[in-house]
Amino acid sequence: MTTSKRSRLDRFLSVKLGINRGDVRLMLAKKQVMVDGVAATDIQQQINVFTHVALVNQAGGDSFEVLQDNQSQYLMMNKPTGVVSATTDEQHKTVMDLLPEVKVSDLHIAGRLDLNSSGLLLLTNDGGWSRALSEPEAGVSKCYRVRLEKPLTEDYIQAFADGMYFSYEDITTRPVALSIVSDYVAELRLVEGRYHQIKRMFGRFRNPVLALHRYAIGGLLLDNELAPGKYRYLTKQEVKTIKRSD
Repeated sequence: MTTSKRSRLDRFLSVKLGINRGDVRLMLAKKQVMVDGVAATDIQQQINVFTHVALVNQAGGDSFEVLQDNQSQYLMMNKPTGVVSATTDEQHKTVMDLLPEVKVSDLHIAGRLDLNSSGLLLLTNDGGWSRALSEPEAGVSKCYRVRLEKPLTEDYIQAFADGMYFSYEDITTRPVALSIVSDYVAELRLVEGRYHQIKRMFGRFRNPVLALHRYAIGGLLLDNELAPGKYRYLTKQEVKTIKRSD
């Protein structure tokens, strides 16, 4: 996973080049350091792992020595059932196997779906962005459509809204908004993702989940044009819908 932890420019250059910070000041005075294409002047400038940093060739000319050039990636996939949310697996195809044209070595999954679940899956190399999706205090909601073996009743709505206590973890789930779409189909909105939480909650009613499909995470909706197993890159605006704190 690539993190997006910030660092001061002088600290980055000192470590990267093995020089003291006095030398860094001199380089900035000579406009030898380019940050995202602009000559840096402040040694305290904050950069992160995706900031482009280069040195102007001291011999003159237009050549540069690139010190950092990491590109952030954000992908949306329509995960099919029968595929695991993992980088490798000895028994099943993984979501990484569905990305033949993408460099997957730095990618990680931001919010997994189990083997038999389908729908919206997000992948990125930006650790700060994915943490903003998963940290409980961020309160990012996830929306699912669930098909059940037995008919639903109004009792489900209040029970899910009240939360359920799981003795194994000694926790009570946060309120889950449940709406009944039809006798056997419900839509859920929740802000946490405990281990098999949805299936376990319906298990309290002895009602097995037959299909579980995620269609939204926060303000990100699964693209209707994506067939199962297909993916696309997020737009800049879509990336910004996740409010990061770093």
